[in-house]
Parts: sequence; C-alpha cells; structure tokens
Amino acid sequence: MDRRSVLRGAVAGALLGGPFLGFVNRAAAAPAVSYPLGPVPDLRDGAVRLWLPDGFQYRSFHDTESRVVLDDDTVLPGRHDGMGAFKTRGTNVMLVRNHEVNGTGTAFGDVSKAYDAKAMGGTTSVEVTRYGEVVRSYTSLNGTQMNCSGGQMPFGSWITCEETVNGPDVGPDFTGVSNVPLTRPHGFIFDVPAHGVSDGEPITAAGRFAHESVAYDREGGCLYLTEDDFGFPSGFYRYKPRLDPMEYGRLDNLGRLQMLKVKGQPNAHLEAGQPAGTTYQVEWVDIEDPAPTFPYTPGQPAPTSNNDAITYVASQGWAQGAAFFSRLEGAAIDRGVVYFTSTQGGGPAETGPDNVSGYGNGSGQIWAYDTREEVLRLQYQSPGADVLDFPDNVTTSNRGTLVVCEDGSNNNYMRGLTRQGQLFDIALNRLVSSTGAPRFNDEFAGSTFSPDGHTLFVNIQASRGVTFAIWGPWGKIGV
Repeated sequence: MDRRSVLRGAVAGALLGGPFLGFVNRAAAAPAVSYPLGPVPDLRDGAVRLWLPDGFQYRSFHDTESRVVLDDDTVLPGRHDGMGAFKTRGTNVMLVRNHEVNGTGTAFGDVSKAYDAKAMGGTTSVEVTRYGEVVRSYTSLNGTQMNCSGGQMPFGSWITCEETVNGPDVGPDFTGVSNVPLTRPHGFIFDVPAHGVSDGEPITAAGRFAHESVAYDREGGCLYLTEDDFGFPSGFYRYKPRLDPMEYGRLDNLGRLQMLKVKGQPNAHLEAGQPAGTTYQVEWVDIEDPAPTFPYTPGQPAPTSNNDAITYVASQGWAQGAAFFSRLEGAAIDRGVVYFTSTQGGGPAETGPDNVSGYGNGSGQIWAYDTREEVLRLQYQSPGADVLDFPDNVTTSNRGTLVVCEDGSNNNYMRGLTRQGQLFDIALNRLVSSTGAPRFNDEFAGSTFSPDGHTLFVNIQASRGVTFAIWGPWGKIGV
C-alpha cells in the first residue's frame, strides 16, 4: 500500500481528550492534511536521497558510503543514531551524534582515551552551518557500545545511552559474539559536554540495562529513561540525582533509580493494545542494585547469560509490581510531559515472560507521562503498519509537534504528529547505495532541531550512516 495516500488522522489511534499540558487532545482526530512528498535533489551532489514536501531542501554530510576522516584523524564509524543539537558560534550548530556499533574490536579515535579499548561505539561531535556545511568535527566519547539514543540536556550536555549489558562478566549477546575481549562492563549512560569531550566515566547509579533514550525534567529534577529490551518486557525509569545538574553542570553519580508501576495493577501489561487516551495513576519503586557486576574469570566466557544480565535491573522492579512495556525507545519532553515510544506495543498482550521475535505484538504506541500529575496516558496507538510502522526516535518542534522516526522493515518515513492528533509525512527515505541497491528500509534516527528551529537534523542509522540537514517552511506543514 502507498502510505502517502492514507489519511493519517482518521484512525482508531486518535488522541482522546484530557487535561495534559502538552498535546491538546480531542475525542476524534481531525482529518489529516496531506502534504505530498516528492523527490528532492541533495544539495551536496544532486542525487535524490529524500522525498520531502514542496519547498524543502536538504544537504547530506558525513556519509560513510565513503571513508570519512574527522579533524582529529578519527575514521568516522557508521551506525549514526541518536543526536542532539546545541547553539554555538553565530547561527552554526554543534551536533553530538551517537554511533550504535556493537561487537568487539578496536575503539575508534584515540584508543588511549577509550572507556573500553575493545568496544567500537561512542559519540562524535560536528559543528555545521544551518545548511549542513561541516565546519569541524572530532571524537567526543569512544570505547562504549551500542550507543543508541540519549537526550539533550538543558545544562549543556548530551547524555548518550548504551543499549546493551555486554561486558567481560556477561556471556555472548544476541549476535553470539564472545564478550571475552571486552575490558569494562557496559549498559550505562555517559555525559558528553556539548562543546567538549566526555570524561568517559559512566553514571552507574542510573542503571545497567539496555538504555535507549532519556529526557530531563528541570522543574522536577528527574531524568526519565527508556529501556529497549528486545526479547523481554521493558521498563520506564527515572533517575533522581542528588545534586541539581543545572547548578552542578552535569549529572552526578549519587542519585537513585526508580521504575514505574501502575497503582493498583501489579505488572500491568501496557504492551497490550488498549483505547488511546487511557490513563493510569502511577507510583515509583526503588531499584536497590542498579549497577550489578557478575563473577567471571578474565580470558574465559562468563557464566552469567545475557538474558540473566539484561533482565537483572528490571527484575527488581517487576518483583515490586513494575509495569511491562514493549521496547521503549525515543523520549522527548514538552512542557512537563515526557513523550516516549513503544516500538512494538499495541497488539495482543504477551502471555509469557519473553518473546524471541520481540516483546510486543503491535505496530507501535506513543505514551505521555505528566510529571506534575504523575499520570500516564496512551497518546497514540498505531492501527497498523500501513499507518505508522514501529515508531522509534522522537523529538518536538518549537511549535510542539512530535517528529517520529520509523524503524520498519519496508519504506521508512519521518512522521509528524500534531497537537490535534494528525499524523502526516515529513520525509521518505530514498537512499540508494553506491552499488545501486535500494536502501529504503534503512531507518531514520536522531531527529533534532537546531536551537532556532530553522533546520531539522536527522540520521540514517545503518552501517553506512549519513546525516541530513533539512530546512523549509515548517509552519506551512504544521511542524
């Protein structure tokens, strides 16, 4: 089906009414306004890599179809993923970008500065103009693994998240590759200064689990964290630092990790389909051992399985009735409401503790947590993959529109979700590899607006990653 022909808003996944401070909800979605997408040439070289609405332009950069070398002589890795955009000189933008590289090997960049010399993920930082012209670039964190998403902090940091619990103390992960060569435990979050280099020290008090993304509520002083545990229930967490990062300048490692529980419903199956607009009163349970290490002998396979390690933190919450979600991924905060995606949520409830094809049987949900009222609401539920297929990274525009990146198995879009509940298309991936093979199923990731709202930066997350700067009449299409 050509999803551009679908009326995005007039579906069962409409937003319902309620008192939330973020989106203005209503009992039924208004008819979606169609903004047809068409081929637009890349200003870098004239090739068509994206389809966009009329009046939009873009330039791609740091395309690892070819070898890219940064100013510090780093050979740029692929797997461009989560990303934050910070104000810098004039109208230029400083991007801090994740690289979700798994496995063992040699850390990119200066190995002597790596957290783990045998881990190949991390972050790179690049100053660009608002039109995607690269000014300078360098490694800002190396020696980490599976740096998936994260979050842009109001205190001037990018928090990058490791979506793994690999380490020398854990058996092989889903790829079957041995973790014996690794030198440090993984599964943490790291603070990366917007205009500098990370100290490479994990914030272990915020947990060791399959971290995906974070959003900071400066009024409440909490960092909200999502977990993407593919084969098991995922949790929604918050980390309460002891020191105010707005004054301290970064997150401390002295806080407390907690996990969301629905009041009166132990182990609520929130991965299951339910009416959009459903609300839950919630409470939070403490995680007493957030950063476990497991016994092992260096040079030998660890006896603790990946399944046991990846569920260790969540199991402490489940024992206290914490809720079950399906694969929580992107998170963004707008006026005290944290919006986060559940990639495979919205189908029939799971009946067992795990699922090898991914925990969750739907096409995706978007949740909203009101940090003031401590109320959780199902904001949107996809009625099927032909409307919204596996929502992943998410950000908000200055007007409050959610920008949602798809991670489906076919054509991948960036979607807009308006305050009135209209779901519409912003961009369609039309990448073709250097060999001529279509790359239409490579996912969008890391969407983030420049501080002035002029440019939307976004990545294609693949082994041959690429970053785009997109600009045009955002207000005309409701973004």
